[in-house]
Amino acid sequence: MNRTFFGDCRDTMRKLIADGVRVQMCVTSPPYFGLRDYGHPGQLGLEKTPAEFVAAMVEVFGLVRELLADDGVLWLNLGDSYAAQRGGTAMPAETLAGGVGGAGDADAHRGHGSVHAHRNASKIGLKHKDLIGIPWRVAFALQDAGWYLRQDIIWHKPNPMPESVTDRCTKAHEYLFLLAKSERYYYDADAIKEPVTDDMARRAAAGHTRGQWKVDQSRNDAATVRPKQIVGETRNRRSVWTVPTVPYSGAHFATFPPALIEPCILAGSRTGDVVLDPFFGSGTTGQVAQALGRQWVGCELNPEYAPLQRARTAQAALAI
Repeated sequence: MNRTFFGDCRDTMRKLIADGVRVQMCVTSPPYFGLRDYGHPGQLGLEKTPAEFVAAMVEVFGLVRELLADDGVLWLNLGDSYAAQRGGTAMPAETLAGGVGGAGDADAHRGHGSVHAHRNASKIGLKHKDLIGIPWRVAFALQDAGWYLRQDIIWHKPNPMPESVTDRCTKAHEYLFLLAKSERYYYDADAIKEPVTDDMARRAAAGHTRGQWKVDQSRNDAATVRPKQIVGETRNRRSVWTVPTVPYSGAHFATFPPALIEPCILAGSRTGDVVLDPFFGSGTTGQVAQALGRQWVGCELNPEYAPLQRARTAQAALAI
């Protein structure tokens, strides 16, 4: 596979579905709501209201769901926005303080294009400075559309975008949602176990280790749980992932940190499986998937990113 399709991801995915293509998992980060105009007809992120943006995301991920294997999963990173009167624009969560944050490589476009003159706060039914709550609006809408909303993971950024705000805390996290197509889905917990902390090791040595809980796969009742003691030097991965944002010398925009999506791919796919990113950007998903022995499919609206994608996936091929 290992191919980028340029154009509207919805059109691309419809064709892939018609051609009988199937993927094991998807990991991606759509554009922020109301941030940039890149001059492409039909681009996502410039909808007039949060409700229209959410509807567009439901359409996109409905197509992703059709492409997924029955036991496939979606890892979805979403940035939030504030309603604002400044130029009538809905601002990203880091921007009211000055400076544009960027969550994902999937929205590599964030560093380019002019700010879109969006509807002001009152016209989208919100107050000035309201946090819109885009991630959870989308997550709940996908749940209503049939997805299994399995987890909200906190991406903690130890090097967040500086902010000059004095009436709230500096934003230092984003959400990464794990969603599944079916009740039973592929998830390799062992592949992403994390080291046991020194404090946990000391507690275990003293006989005070508390059991972890997990679904008992030997039972049909998905709610049945059983204790599993921590053994050795690793434990089940926690739901807060501390991953620094990283600069990418190939372009002037924020990209997916490889360390953020590597555990997603390891847990959500097997060697040789196909990984999809419908907002491919500079190609980090392809780079990491290929380095981990997976295949990949990318969708990208802007053909100007083709050289960046080729360079990054070529690096991954050399690393294997």
